Amino acid sequence: MSKNTKIIAALTLMFVAFGIITFASMPTAGSKEITITEIVENSQQYDGDYIMTEGLLNKESIQWNADDIELHFEIFDANETALPVFYKGVRPDNFTDDVIVIVEGFMNDGVFEAEKVLTKCPSKYEGEDMENYDSEMHKELFNDKQE
Repeated sequence: MSKNTKIIAALTLMFVAFGIITFASMPTAGSKEITITEIVENSQQYDGDYIMTEGLLNKESIQWNADDIELHFEIFDANETALPVFYKGVRPDNFTDDVIVIVEGFMNDGVFEAEKVLTKCPSKYEGEDMENYDSEMHKELFNDKQE
């Protein structure tokens, strides 16, 4: 093999290795998007898997511990199936009734341990002021998406 061929082969191999390492280091690259109903009904099946799901926030379930920076809450889907979530991190600002919450993390003994918690701000997606926010319309939009 000529010197140029060896250099090209080595550079190609390094580029492929770099791509694999970059892709493998992103947790969301290996996440599965699962519905809340599937997770609750088959929670043992998803133990240890990095998964993503979304649901409507149950505002009454929010338990915020500012000293330990821990957040416990529930999200539910169109079937009214609730999923308890634990998150160690800062509480999102717009944690309000019927906001859509996207969580990524792992199931552990029936509780979803979130590494990421994202919210979809209703005013941003509906083009409305929060004072004019219609939670029932937001629920309908979410339920239509789930079907």
